[in-house]
Amino acid sequence: MPDEDARITDADRDRLRDAIVVSARARARGNHPFGAVLVDPAGTVVLEAENTVVTDTDCTGHAETNLVRLAWRTIGPAALPGYSLYTSCEPCAMCSGAIYWSGIGRVVFAMTEGRLAAITGSSPENPTMALPSRVVLASGQREIAVRGPALSEEAAAIHDGFWR
Repeated sequence: MPDEDARITDADRDRLRDAIVVSARARARGNHPFGAVLVDPAGTVVLEAENTVVTDTDCTGHAETNLVRLAWRTIGPAALPGYSLYTSCEPCAMCSGAIYWSGIGRVVFAMTEGRLAAITGSSPENPTMALPSRVVLASGQREIAVRGPALSEEAAAIHDGFWR
C-alpha cells in the first residue's frame, strides 16, 4: 500500500483530521489515542467517539466500536449503508467486525495497523494484530468500501511518547 491512498479526496482528509482531533481528546482524557467520526451521505459529521478502554475499563472500548454502538442506537441499521466512518487508525479485527455487522458502507482511515505496530512495539496495552481491515471487511457477504491510508504522519503524531 502506498503512503497515501490515491482515492482519498480533500473532503476525506478534512474528516480524517476531525477523527485525529478526537484521538487527541481521547489521549488527553487518559485513554489510548484513537478517534472516529461518522459522516452522513451529505458529508456532515453526525457522530463521534473516542477510545475509552482505560476510563471505562473495557477492552472493547475502541473508538470505532464505540461509534458503531452509538450509530446503531441513534441512526439505525437501515440508514447506515449510506454513511462513512473515518478513523485515526485502521480498524483492528474487532472493530472491522463491528463495522461489518453495523452495515456502515464506507471506512476511511489515516494510519495503518502496521504503522501503529511499529509505534507501539510490544506494548501490552496494544497487542496489535497483523490483520488488515480490508481482509476482514472483504470476508463477509456485504461490500464495504475501504480507503486509506492518508494523513498518517498527522495521526502518528498523537501517539508520540504515549506507548513508552
